[in-house]
Amino acid sequence: MYKKLLSNVKEYKAASIATPVWMIFEVIFEVLIPMCMGSIVDDGVRKSNMQHIYVMGAVMVCLALLGWFSGVMGGIYGAKAATGLARNLRKAMFEKIQTYSFMNIDKFSTAGLVTRLTTDVTNVQNAYQMVLRMCFRAPFSLIFAMIAAFLIKPEIASVYLIAVFILSVVLIFLVRAAMKCFKEVFKKYDDLNAAVQENVSAIRVVKANVREEYETDRLRKAAENIYKLFVKAESKVVINAPLMQVTVYSCILAISWLGAHMIVAEELQTGELMSLLAYCMNILMSLMLMSFIFVMVSMSTASVERIVEVLDEETDIKDPENPVQTVSDGRIAFEKVDFSYDRSGSGIPVLKDVSLSINSGEMIGIIGATGSAKSSLVSLISRLYDVTDGRVKVGGRDVREYSVAALRDQVSVVLQKNVIFSGTILDNLRWGDPDATEEECKRACRLACADEFIERFPDKYETMIEQGGTNVSGGQKQRLCIARALLKKPKILILDDSTSAVDTATDAKIRKAFREEIPGTTKIIIAQRVSSVMDADRIIVLDEGRISGFGTHEELLESNMIYREVYESQTGGNGDFDEKGD
Repeated sequence: MYKKLLSNVKEYKAASIATPVWMIFEVIFEVLIPMCMGSIVDDGVRKSNMQHIYVMGAVMVCLALLGWFSGVMGGIYGAKAATGLARNLRKAMFEKIQTYSFMNIDKFSTAGLVTRLTTDVTNVQNAYQMVLRMCFRAPFSLIFAMIAAFLIKPEIASVYLIAVFILSVVLIFLVRAAMKCFKEVFKKYDDLNAAVQENVSAIRVVKANVREEYETDRLRKAAENIYKLFVKAESKVVINAPLMQVTVYSCILAISWLGAHMIVAEELQTGELMSLLAYCMNILMSLMLMSFIFVMVSMSTASVERIVEVLDEETDIKDPENPVQTVSDGRIAFEKVDFSYDRSGSGIPVLKDVSLSINSGEMIGIIGATGSAKSSLVSLISRLYDVTDGRVKVGGRDVREYSVAALRDQVSVVLQKNVIFSGTILDNLRWGDPDATEEECKRACRLACADEFIERFPDKYETMIEQGGTNVSGGQKQRLCIARALLKKPKILILDDSTSAVDTATDAKIRKAFREEIPGTTKIIIAQRVSSVMDADRIIVLDEGRISGFGTHEELLESNMIYREVYESQTGGNGDFDEKGD
């Protein structure tokens, strides 16, 4: 796990090495200062040697300045290494997420991924900086101070060993207990982020339904859960502070008592006792720092696990060894296809034994009740998901033989949830083709009947779209998404209920433009309105994941009860319906 994490240090290895080196220099300079101080007392003050006092005082000033400089450099390099690691981790995670299939994304909640990219990475960043600086400084300070203390008086220095042993044992138990709580905390962060994200993205719905109090209460409960877990974890860790204080003062008392007896017996000098007391503080402060490091590491371990989960997740949709890069035409074939969202094999299939063939250039309608797996069916064409059994063919080849990028470039999908990004209308359109000219964008908009409202904007195609497309209507957003899909000049165009917010007249215009302007493109239209599919070349009727009927409007009215019931319910049962859907 940590090996995977540290592989993202990359170009910050030099800074990661320089930080502990500077911290060790700082420790060396700090350890030498008490020796100089003891020498001033014993060889300067007691012997009234002013020259020695001046010399050792100057040396102490130099050591202090060198220690300060080393600490500053360690801080600079530590910050550079830690923030660099955080940057690389976020980049690596984001790039990994871009490779995920829909199945992989379903495994992690959106809020969970946001937490991992923000809170978890920040925890790791702070812990890494702490490790680079304090994890080297504290142990070396403890070791060097211990060596110096034993060189002065081994009998008194033995007191430190007892204190170190007691505190180390207690720390191990505290950290183990706290780690369980910290792991739970970050799971609760996901719930908090989910509450915030849902509320902000659906704020208009919240206000329209006067649900502000409900949403506030929901957020309060999520925050309360985090608060309780943090208190529980910190209540275990906080025991460390008073225990450390008791140990520090006990050591000072023991050293003072032993040292006073030795001074009276002329076995120890006053300056040496002062040095030993200074080293006592060095050693115990180092232990306090190490305890703080353990807390930070225990917190970050939970974050590291969550980050590595994202980095280790392998997409279940990959390119084959020698992928096909060209889709010859828009032919589609389903051969005994079964599909389930549960890849373990124990899930209930949402598509069952689907077999059908679609010719290149056909306009195909798909209709069925909510939950009949219409979206699931078309998701298999562009390999947003892979079949559980059977195979899907595009252009005469199994979709798994193609490069995923090449396939999706030629199978353009307008999903049920229309997403518009912040930027100008042209910026959004060019998601379909980054190199598209303005004239090509305008033609796509004419086909999608989007030019009608774009031309009414003061800035026309340079009109800024707010995040989420909140400053355009649902129908306008749908038409922009259709135009964006058309810019790819695909062999297959899939509209997943993408004209539901468009009036029937505009819907008919769009279908007419498709038939006349892109006759070679296979067009698949999922719709709830019969008027949106009745003039299609053929219509697929889905019922609970199975094909109930496949034929023209007239054939299905004669032979398919489900289609006939839908048609009659939408036309009032009298068949008085314009065949072009107007």
